[in-house]
Amino acid sequence: MSDSPVSRQLRTLLVLGRVSNLPTVWSNCLAAWCLAGGAPAPRNAGVPGETAWGRLALVLLGASCLYVGGMFLNDVFDADFDRRFRPQRPIASGAVDRRLVWRWSVGWLGTGALLLILLGQTTGVIAVDLLVVIILYDLVHKRLTAAPALLGLCRFLLYLLAASAAPRGVTGTAIWCGLALALYVTGISQLARRESAAMAPESWPCLLLVAPIGLAAILNAGGYRTAALLLSLVLGLWILRSLRPAFWSAERETGKTVSLLLAGIVFVDWLAVADLPRQSGLVFIPLFLLALGLQRRVPAT
Repeated sequence: MSDSPVSRQLRTLLVLGRVSNLPTVWSNCLAAWCLAGGAPAPRNAGVPGETAWGRLALVLLGASCLYVGGMFLNDVFDADFDRRFRPQRPIASGAVDRRLVWRWSVGWLGTGALLLILLGQTTGVIAVDLLVVIILYDLVHKRLTAAPALLGLCRFLLYLLAASAAPRGVTGTAIWCGLALALYVTGISQLARRESAAMAPESWPCLLLVAPIGLAAILNAGGYRTAALLLSLVLGLWILRSLRPAFWSAERETGKTVSLLLAGIVFVDWLAVADLPRQSGLVFIPLFLLALGLQRRVPAT
């Protein structure tokens, strides 16, 4: 990317939105959609395929807007903290005005909520709930010990939101898989709390990271067990790989661990739909690679 004023401004926006994590938002939506009857083709009796695909596209677009708006708002509320501990962040470095980012965040969040409300009453209610939790997290996450659980709740609500727009609506499997994802994300967020303080991360959050593997062992039986075991192995190995910079490296790099674990959310989603036909599940591989590729350009945290 060139160093022109336009490219610098574009990079500032990408960093503010932490867009390297957007592929994980999309994988969340796709997995929940599939769990609610949207796979391998999002159609059923009474919901034409074209209409269902349009609803999925609206879910992806609305969820993306909420995510980006939440990240913009996060930097607005964290500006004073960032000036002390993360001066490279866009507002703290003076690359963008705090009031402008505030206006952008309102625009992103409002647009996302409106798009999702168009999908019906249930989806709209969940979208508003998600919006409230996003704002609450951004407002209190530096002061509230339980804030990582709020971040996990955001991903859980995202699962419910995407499922509610799918042909069968919110299913029990979508709820359980959303809870497993919430525990995984809570574990990541708990590890990240000590990233800026240069403190050794706590080890107990690592137990939360394996929640999706435990759930997969319970839910998958018969012919699906083999696929679930293979994907559990992939996720388990990635978790171990991700934890190495923070726990088993001479130079502690908690931030790198957090970034790698964030990309691993795609594997969590793939594991949730282990019973999908193989060709349908392969959509998660490009999303994982995209997340890693974007992290080289835009910090994930």
